[in-house]
Amino acid sequence: MATEIEHKFLIVNDNWREDADEGITMVQGYMGSNEKSSIRIRINGDSANLNIKSKTIGTQRSEYEYPVPVDDAKEILETLCDRPFIEKTRFHVIHDGHKWEIDVFGGDNEGLIVAEIELESVNEKFTLPDWVGEDVSNDPRYYNICLVTHPYKDW
Repeated sequence: MATEIEHKFLIVNDNWREDADEGITMVQGYMGSNEKSSIRIRINGDSANLNIKSKTIGTQRSEYEYPVPVDDAKEILETLCDRPFIEKTRFHVIHDGHKWEIDVFGGDNEGLIVAEIELESVNEKFTLPDWVGEDVSNDPRYYNICLVTHPYKDW
């Protein structure tokens, strides 16, 4: 089974931008979700993936991801996915040997910025950069699937 071990944090300042890459624009839509899992399609610049993820709350979830032709992904987004789409730009920052993903949301979730770190094991140690704030890993409001039905603009 494929497992994702990830922590999600709010951002408290813009210091992360000093070491960030140029970022990549992403658009993703959800389809076929139920109480156990979510299915999404995501276009990352010039590539696309189909992703199936368990709806387990917390830092460890099942995740499966497969490449999809971009033209197919565009068609799936337009014809099969719930609205609104998740729009964001993802930046990467290396801090103390770990890669952090910083998601700057747009659209109905504009104003929301979160940092995520994926780990190899639940016991892996990592240090928090000065731009990381509250740990929201266990708060379902910050999961992308929830941001479709309860966008940040409505909080």
